[in-house]
Amino acid sequence: MWLLLAFTSAALLGFYDVFKKQSLRDNAVLPVLFLNTLFSSLLFLPFILVSAFTPALSGTLFDVPVVGWEVHKFILIKSFIVLTSWVFGYFGMKHLPLTIVGPINATRPVMVLVGALLIFGERLNLYQWIGVALALLSFFMLSRSGKKEGIDFKHDKWIYFVVLAALTGAISGLYDKYLMHRFNPMVVQSWYNVYQVFIMCPVLALLWYPRRKEHTPFRWDWTILLISLFLCAADFVYFYALSMDGSMISIVSMVRRSSVIVSFIFGALFFREKNLRSKAVDLLLVLIGMLFLYLGTR
Repeated sequence: MWLLLAFTSAALLGFYDVFKKQSLRDNAVLPVLFLNTLFSSLLFLPFILVSAFTPALSGTLFDVPVVGWEVHKFILIKSFIVLTSWVFGYFGMKHLPLTIVGPINATRPVMVLVGALLIFGERLNLYQWIGVALALLSFFMLSRSGKKEGIDFKHDKWIYFVVLAALTGAISGLYDKYLMHRFNPMVVQSWYNVYQVFIMCPVLALLWYPRRKEHTPFRWDWTILLISLFLCAADFVYFYALSMDGSMISIVSMVRRSSVIVSFIFGALFFREKNLRSKAVDLLLVLIGMLFLYLGTR
């Protein structure tokens, strides 16, 4: 069941990436990110309030139990980690083709696996080492594909932004496994979205608003709302999958990255991105690498 939920989350994440790319085209990044956090928190606010003042949601998947600071402090840490990943990821997504960003993000399961190796003392078997090697090879080949579009992986700061987004996203994934076995999934998801709004307010007021006329102006796009809807749905299914007995973060993280298939298809069909044949080979290597990670964790 948890594996099916992971695939569902992956499909939703693919559309989330597509809407994110569309909303960031010729648009200011920080206001888009702020609205994403705001709409996401507004989606969960009714569940928080209803759960706090009535028993209407008691015993359902949408119940948000009232918890104290001993829980909220862990959720606040989650908010900072996720927001850091999003800031890097949004800027990288704006300035790079979706068919470049997607495969880089797809290497995140490898980072999760290495994190499990370093933090939890796990050892990689032969299949897992093959998966890691294929992911690294795909990254090297992707850099060659990027050069055809004038993107130098060694000197392009937006590539580093996407890599940092993937790295902090992997840290978030490892932390999610810790949280889901200790706290209610709805508590984590609803409150970390709320906290992100409060974190983004000073960021927007101090970093973007005073210099807004010097950079790309903000424009409203309905895909901004769709970002929040699809992200919340993807995360809800993801957190529920992790909370189930027997779920494995290494497998769930790997399956979620198959969202790159959706974003790659849309990048080719709707954004008319270039060098698709060579990028498709790179993507295939990533997917084969994920298959070996799956075989190694069975």
